Amino acid sequence: VPYGIYDVARNRGHVCVGTSSDTGEFAVNSIRDWWARQDKTQFANSRRLLVLCDSGGSNGCRPRLWKRELQRFADESGMTITVAHYPRGASKWNPIEHRLFSQISANWAGHPLRSLAIMLGFIQDTTTQTGLTVTATQDRRTYKCQIKVSPREMKQLNIRRQRTCPQWNYTISPRPPNSISG
Repeated sequence: VPYGIYDVARNRGHVCVGTSSDTGEFAVNSIRDWWARQDKTQFANSRRLLVLCDSGGSNGCRPRLWKRELQRFADESGMTITVAHYPRGASKWNPIEHRLFSQISANWAGHPLRSLAIMLGFIQDTTTQTGLTVTATQDRRTYKCQIKVSPREMKQLNIRRQRTCPQWNYTISPRPPNSISG
């Protein structure tokens, strides 16, 4: 399962490849992995992160696990995370599709991906004339499927829906340390 992060401003991609399940926990751990590998001087004063993503799948607009795990990342990092989901059928407009994954697909086209090492190698070797560079890591963790996030847990999230398309756009802010439970 590949999960990609594309930094539009810097033209850099990071792909985390898991061999377990595509869950909200995996998706957020991929973002966490990307964030940990960043040049901290580039983002030293960053207090906000904008995440553009599809409206379906593990990082969709409905899964509670995705939101709970984003809250945990916001709490850890101290960042406010704004999420904007593309409506169904419009994910092709997400820059990650045509600026990152299309280039990776072109790079490995015609080559059998017989092992995870070969796959990671092709991902890492992806570059373009416009300066795209890509890093890749393997996530060896095992993720449980069908984790239920209770209504009580959802009420504990520090989530604010945006006025425009509130079902697709929301902001998750770090919670004060004494308010975090479970």
